[in-house]
Amino acid sequence: MDAGEMNPTGTGASVRTDTPVVRADTPVDVAIVGGGLVGASLAVALAPLPLRVALIEAVAHDAPDQPSFDERTTALSNASRRIFETLNLWPQISASATPIARIHVSDRGRFGFARIEAARQNLPALGYVVPNRALGRALWSAIQAHAALQVHVPAQVREVRRADDRVRIEIESGGARGGLSARLLVAADGAASRVREALGVEARVRDYHQTALITTVLPQQFHAHTAYERFTTQGPLALLPMSDGRCTAVLTLAAERVAEAMRWDDGAYLAELQSRFGFRLGRFLKCGPRVAYPLALTQAQATSTDRCIVMGNAAQTLHPVAGMGFNLGLRDAACLAELLAQRAGGDCGEADLLRAYDDWRARDRRGVIGFTDSLVRTFSSPLAPLGLLRNAGLLAFDLLPPAKAALSRIASGTARASRLARGVPLA
Repeated sequence: MDAGEMNPTGTGASVRTDTPVVRADTPVDVAIVGGGLVGASLAVALAPLPLRVALIEAVAHDAPDQPSFDERTTALSNASRRIFETLNLWPQISASATPIARIHVSDRGRFGFARIEAARQNLPALGYVVPNRALGRALWSAIQAHAALQVHVPAQVREVRRADDRVRIEIESGGARGGLSARLLVAADGAASRVREALGVEARVRDYHQTALITTVLPQQFHAHTAYERFTTQGPLALLPMSDGRCTAVLTLAAERVAEAMRWDDGAYLAELQSRFGFRLGRFLKCGPRVAYPLALTQAQATSTDRCIVMGNAAQTLHPVAGMGFNLGLRDAACLAELLAQRAGGDCGEADLLRAYDDWRARDRRGVIGFTDSLVRTFSSPLAPLGLLRNAGLLAFDLLPPAKAALSRIASGTARASRLARGVPLA
């Protein structure tokens, strides 16, 4: 099997149950493999354009085992909010969104800390915390409302083969097989992307040897819409504000401790959380079910190859320490949607479009990946001199408004903003 073939992936899908499995090489302009947060966002962005778009996803968005729309939450930047506003999704999403009024960053056992406040940045909020299930409902409601979208859920991609002017994709759904023939294939099927692998795009993986233990907790005191990032010798800890005074807790553990931690009862877990975080919010009273996610930096060595684009977690999977992963992936989708809108009616898989996408995304991708990775490594170091330097850095950051503005620019994207991020519709 050469680099243009794949068999099988375990990725796939069709959401409208009345959509039949295609029987031949049905021609489309764009085929998106992966209907998670980024793939679904791209589908919604492309739906109003004069393009034939197919979306292939393995698991229905409301299924209990859907990995994208689970119990986790996502911190949306203001740029992401504007993208969702422009796509007319924000009214539905905002009902479940909790604004972040301030961010507090500290290093346990040391004097350094930093604070960022929305009011001082002349912003209504620094971002918004949204349950992934709420994002899934909003995205897939919009997808199902666009009859022109070809949606295949659940469907498995069984083979990918590239020709000169098209990519042929064989899919299987309900035991029946069919085919799509696309001008452009988009791989948005996650960090372990089988489509990326089949296309011959290698990925470099840096294992952080850490696992995030994620759950919902109820503190004794109201969070006051503050997001906390606390660095400890055992790994970073994040608390994100949610509705009803609850918080999402992301507790990072060394990989070798995870099996033990998953056996903790609620009391043992809350004691560990309390020990690391302290009593800024009083005592932690309750916690929900805990889910473990191994942490690594996965970075595709290319964001495009012949008639194919790799985006979202398939292109880069980041440590959650700065909450930038999905926001970066959403900007991938917004940029590609704009480029496709400019070429509607032409060949949307042409080499010049792929080059334009690569060039547009390179600086933003490089800046966010570098910032996130250096943050993890700097605050994970046990070396005393480095500890003193990072604490001095935190204090300097807290005192210097330009540094806070620079971080805001990194969080919102270091490249030129897309039309969607500026509030300008594509069609």
